[in-house]
Parts: sequence; C-alpha cells; structure tokens
Amino acid sequence: MEQRQINTVEETLPFGEKIIIESWNHRNIDIETYKSMHRGTLTPEFWEMVANELEWFKKWDKVLDDSNPPFYKWFVGGELNPSYLCLDRHVKSWRKNKVAIIWEAEPVDSNGVPVEVRKLTYYDIYKSVNRMAYALKRNFGIKRGDRVGIYMPMIPQLPITMLALARIGATFTVVFSGFSADALADRLNDAEAKLLITANGFYRRGNVINLKEIADEALEKSPTVKSVIVFRRIRDLNVRMIEGRDYWWGDIREGTPENAYIQPEPLPSEHPLYILYTSGTTGKPKGIVHDTGGYMTLLHATMKWVFDLKDDDVYWCTADIGWVTGHSYIVFGPLMEGATQIMYEGAPIYPNPDRWWAIAERYGVTILYTSPTGIRTLMKFGDQWVKRHDLSTLRLLHSVGEPINPEAWRWFFEVVGNSKCPVGSTWWMTETGGILISHTPGSYLVPLKPGTNGLPIFGIDADVFNENGQPAKPGEKGYLVIKNPWPGMPLTIYGDPQRLIDTYFKKFEGKFYAGDYAIKDSDGYIWVLGRADEVIKVAGHRLGTYEIESSLISHKAVAESAVIGVPDEVKGEVPVAFVVLKQGFDPSDELRQELHQWVRQTIGPIADPSKIFFVSALPKTRSGKIMRRLLRAVISGESLGDTTTLEDQASIDEVKIAYEKLKTEIGG
Repeated sequence: MEQRQINTVEETLPFGEKIIIESWNHRNIDIETYKSMHRGTLTPEFWEMVANELEWFKKWDKVLDDSNPPFYKWFVGGELNPSYLCLDRHVKSWRKNKVAIIWEAEPVDSNGVPVEVRKLTYYDIYKSVNRMAYALKRNFGIKRGDRVGIYMPMIPQLPITMLALARIGATFTVVFSGFSADALADRLNDAEAKLLITANGFYRRGNVINLKEIADEALEKSPTVKSVIVFRRIRDLNVRMIEGRDYWWGDIREGTPENAYIQPEPLPSEHPLYILYTSGTTGKPKGIVHDTGGYMTLLHATMKWVFDLKDDDVYWCTADIGWVTGHSYIVFGPLMEGATQIMYEGAPIYPNPDRWWAIAERYGVTILYTSPTGIRTLMKFGDQWVKRHDLSTLRLLHSVGEPINPEAWRWFFEVVGNSKCPVGSTWWMTETGGILISHTPGSYLVPLKPGTNGLPIFGIDADVFNENGQPAKPGEKGYLVIKNPWPGMPLTIYGDPQRLIDTYFKKFEGKFYAGDYAIKDSDGYIWVLGRADEVIKVAGHRLGTYEIESSLISHKAVAESAVIGVPDEVKGEVPVAFVVLKQGFDPSDELRQELHQWVRQTIGPIADPSKIFFVSALPKTRSGKIMRRLLRAVISGESLGDTTTLEDQASIDEVKIAYEKLKTEIGG
C-alpha cells in the first residue's frame, strides 16, 4: 500500500455526521443562522452588553483599552468584587438559604454509603468567607495586592478561602494538591507569596495523604512565606506545627466574631484576581494572571450560553479546583450564577467504578461537566456500572481538557445521557480564562457532531491558520488562533510580560496562538486535535498523536489509548501505542495484529505503531490527564522524574512489565 502524508483527518473523523436533539428548549437552529448571528457579536460593544448584566460598584469609562496590545484591558475604570457577585447579592435575595455546595467525602461505609456529606447554603458560605477575610486582615495583615498561596484538597474550605481573598483584594495562586514540594516551592517563590493556606491531609483512593508534610518540605525553600494557616481535614492526623509560623484555622476561627463582616473591596476591572501556573512540561511554569472584570464577564456569559444553567439545576463539574476548570467552573462561575453544585473529594472509581454515577443519582445531577479521560476510564468498565443507576435527571453533558474521540462521545451520549442530552466538547485553556469554542444550548443549539468542539461562542473570532498565517482550507489541518481580544484573556505572565508576547502572539502577529492543531470543517465546526507539540515526525511525515489514538479507540475492543513518539534510526521517530481494552476483550497476539491493521486501514501505513502494549491502566494525573512523558521515560530507560501527581503508581509498574514482556517476546 502506498504511504501518504497525513495532513488532514477528514477520512478519520465523521465530519458529515450530525445529530439533532429535537425541540431542545425550543432553541434548535440551523448552522447558517447561528453563524449569521455570530458575525454580529464580534465587537467590544457586544461584550459591553454582557458586562451590563453584572452588578458593578462603578461602571467603566472605556469598554476596551487596546492601546498596548497584547496587554488589553477590559472595562477600564469599572469596579466590582467577585466575592460580592458570588455571595452578597444572593444573600440579599431569595437564594440566601439555597444550597450552594453539596460536598461528599471519599470514604464510604460497608454499604457504600458516604460517611460524610455537607450541604452549605449561600448564607453559610457568606458567613464563613467573612470570618476568614476578617482573620486574614486582622491576624495576618493581608491586604489588597498581597500574594497568597493555596495548597488544598477538594474540600469546601478551598472555595471559601478563594472568595475570602478575593473579598479583600489579595491576589492568590492555587497550587494543585497533587503537586510535589518542589513544584509548590517554585510557584510560591515566583509569586512571592507571604502566606500559605493548606490542610493537614485528605483522602485519595482510600489512603490518607499527609499534605502538610509536603508543604513543610516546600516551605524550607520558600523564604517569602512567613505564616501558614492549616485546616484540619483529617481529625486524627497529627502533623508538625512550627510555633510562630503555623496556625490551626480552628484556633484562629474561635477568635473571630460569628457575624464578622468585611466590606468587599471595590476592585478595578483590571485588578489581578489570581495567578495560575501552567504545567512545566515544556519549560518553567508560566504564571498566567487573570483580571477581575473581564474574567467574571466571560464566566457569566458561558455559564448561561454553554451550561444553560437554571435555578432548579444540580450542576457538577468533576474537575479539581487546583486547575483552571475548577477556578472558573466550580468556584466563580457557578457561585456567581447562584447554582447548586456538587463537590467530591476523591477518586472516580473508589470504591467501585460507579462512584460518579452513584453521586449523580444520589443528588439528581442535571448538568455534568467532565473530561474525556474520565469518560474513557469509566467506559472501559462497561455499560453495566452506569445502568445500575437512575440517571434520568441528566439533561446536559459537556467535556473539557482534551479532544474527545468520537467513540467516547457516543458512549457518553448514548449510555450516560440515554441519547437525549446534548453533549458538547468545550475548548479553552488556562490562558483563555473560560470557554471559547463549544456547543451553546443555553443560547441556541446547532446540530451536534461526535468529536467536534463546535462553533466559536458569541463574541469569539476563532479560526484555523496554515503555516503561512492564512486561513486553512476546510478539512486541512492547521493551527488554532483567536483573532480578536476577549474578556478573560491573560492580563500578563507574572514577572515576565515579554513571555506572553513570545509564547502567544509572535507566531501569528497580533493573533492569539493557542498551540493546538485543529481543523475547521465545511460547516465551520472546529475540531481541536491536541497540542501542536504532541507531534511525531515519521520519515518526514508529521503525525498528531491524537489522530492515532482516535483511530485505536474507534476499534470495538479499545477503551483508551496513549501514543508517544520514540527515536528510530531509520525514520527519525516512530509511534508507540499503549492500549487499555474494554471488558470482555483479552490481550492476544491476534488482537495486536488486528489493531496494527486497523490503524493502517483508518489512517495509513505511516501511522502504524511500531509496538502496541496492552495495559489495564494508563498513568494519569489526579485530574485525569495522561502522563505521556512517563510512558516515554519507560521506553527510553530514562528517570521518571517527579511522579507526585501520578494517580496510581501501579499503572507505571504495569507499563514497565508490559514493555519488558513484549521485548522478550520479540527479542528486543
């Protein structure tokens, strides 16, 4: 068979397939009508209309200051406060005693019933936030402009802490609780944090994680941190407390008035709300700074347009607040809109693979927002775990974090959503602040396509460019760009503004370069194919790992796959695949050969992996992202490096065993 260069995936993605959900809230429209409406929203004046729906202390003098691109400023002269938007205005309304957060701890009893559930109303959170803000100001002298580090698990005190800091105008940086001591220290030092807020520990996969111990190690290398507040999550977990530096929150709280009140600081729209560090896989982590007014405006819009949020909904985003998804769509977005939402502490398959479905049934979840990796992880256990539970309350499903392959989309749509819920695949990133490309059933629902991200939301001018900076042809792979400024975009990179220009605005002058490969189909739908740096160059042909992974997952036996490139003396690089099979399928040489042939048929011989390894689990972070660098390290024999974010060490051990076994079978 003749080899061919892969520069389009038109033959491997179902561009032509459309699924229509009849009479979805009477908002179904055709694609061309949506595109016509969308064209009229690509102005700053459109975003001004959206911002007018928020409650500002002071209105802006100018909608967009574009005098110093790419350091755009939105709603200049305006003042507002996120804590006020998320709490005070609800407490003044009928939502005062509405449940805001239903929190479920990981541990369960012998019958699988959670041993700890808390339901917090908006008034409960309001009181807790005020008491914390009071203590931060009185006990620790925290004020507007100070930087504070947060290193906490998924417990209600985490959003309470973020809202307390936002209330007084302190800029915070949340560090994912799965990060190592070195990673924590790097971020605290870069942000020059003067205070760290953490917990003694938390539960994960049935184990107790001593978080304070990791924090202590980091603090040995973080000289700017002078004080530490510790929440007692695990009652019997004793940790080292350094006198004069470490303080139990319970002790501090006793000294605050029960009805303490701190007036929300009127913050300029361009005030830096938080710094969030991107992963350091491609260099020093970048401290993305998000403003206040533009960021809250984008979240308000997307909570309405993308999630169609209503007052009787029970909303659940399964992400960790340590990532941007949790900042935007667990803390600030849902609470600003007055939602009732779920927070879950632990692992998705603890103690069984139906934990998520049990939670959805238990609380009548209506909107579920999760990751493709999470979907594929649960998909491999079979339909029976889903069908044990009544999921009839679900009405809307969305995914986030990486491209969703069509097979996972179909399973999510047909099995979890019973073929009645719209399923979207939202595209955005830490840098964008919120969702920019997605199906938007809260405004208008166009026909769905399995695996696509959809059309750009209102106000966003997204396109796919070729290497020469020209719009790519329909079906041609290129680079995803955003051509206009938008509220919620990065204010700067903390301490290194030039890096913002070099990383995001230099490749295509004046346009935001996302770093993702994408395709725009003939209908204008955008299919994001994964990171442009996740590319294998085989004998001069550039292959995206997503294309090969999607091919493998489309086979009836495959639940998950991860593809990496490894050096090859002849071809430069060759793909290597790790495959997790669905229940009912067993590893065999015959199946391996069938998968090789499948890739050759669906993409071409050039994409056929040099080796296919069968494993029962892929190494993932606790947020569900596949750690491909660990797979590369096993194959190359290099050090694994930092594995503190690894969800399950056994997954790496199994990869090593599978690698050694296959080497033995084929003689090296």
